[in-house]
Amino acid sequence: MHIAQDVPLAEKNWFCTGGKARFYAEPTTADAFAQALAFARERDLPVLVLGEGANMLVSDAGFAGLVIRPQLGEISFQGDLVTAGSGVSMPSLIEVCLANNRIGLEEFSGIPGTVGGSVYINIHYFQFLLHHFLVSARVICAKTGAVSEVDNAWFNFGYDTSRLLAKEHFLIDATFKLKHVEPLQSAFARGRSVEIIRHRRQRYPYANTCGSFFRNFHAQEVPFEVQGKKICFVAYYLESVGVKGSLRVGNAVVSHQHANMLVTEPGATSDHVVQLARTMQQRVFERFGIVPQPECQLVGFDAYPLMG
Repeated sequence: MHIAQDVPLAEKNWFCTGGKARFYAEPTTADAFAQALAFARERDLPVLVLGEGANMLVSDAGFAGLVIRPQLGEISFQGDLVTAGSGVSMPSLIEVCLANNRIGLEEFSGIPGTVGGSVYINIHYFQFLLHHFLVSARVICAKTGAVSEVDNAWFNFGYDTSRLLAKEHFLIDATFKLKHVEPLQSAFARGRSVEIIRHRRQRYPYANTCGSFFRNFHAQEVPFEVQGKKICFVAYYLESVGVKGSLRVGNAVVSHQHANMLVTEPGATSDHVVQLARTMQQRVFERFGIVPQPECQLVGFDAYPLMG
């Protein structure tokens, strides 16, 4: 298991910002993954498992531990089940499934990230969540390196969350139950995939962003109602305070396409993104008395950089 040192992380995340990883590994097997975890345990290092970096902001100081970027890339089929390694990109998995007449995952077309990162955060698009399709998985224990097979219930999935967020286990591979269909139905699903991607690119930025930076509010977090309903969509509040397409800090700006998406320009730093996000939080708090909280994963910061 090769362990590299002082590896830049800016080129490995979608914001294209952040410092270096003190140590860095790309295991291609479960055994190599276990060896990398053993390396970290022996040196008492924090561990970050990185996919495509599509939903994270890395501190400008970098990460003072071991970054593991799994390269487990196998895909296999058994009837209506497909098993994919944690390092497989979701767009690649969707394409392979459609080519083999398995449909269902195309609902997540246009969402970047790996299988590992997608299961970790339980990606969603409208009414579809990834856990609707996952039936089982293999995970590796951070403390022991032991690999276990687990079922859907083990993950304790929720909106933007799973048991993996505790970082006590990491994904090796996941098995999804799809529909095995005739080629004509698969072609229809492929057309739907293309349309979803077209729709997303019209509505959202698709480069130098983590997607939605803040999560939606939970109902109990919203102390008032609008027309008899609690409005939990964070974009409603961000639109109301006028940040969309205009608010900027350094080379980080709120997208003109969506009020909850931050975009970096050349020369941006993670601190620019942090200060921009804090300003957005402050404006919402001053007007509504509630504080948006990040959906984006914050990595390598010595102290929590946003408003609590």
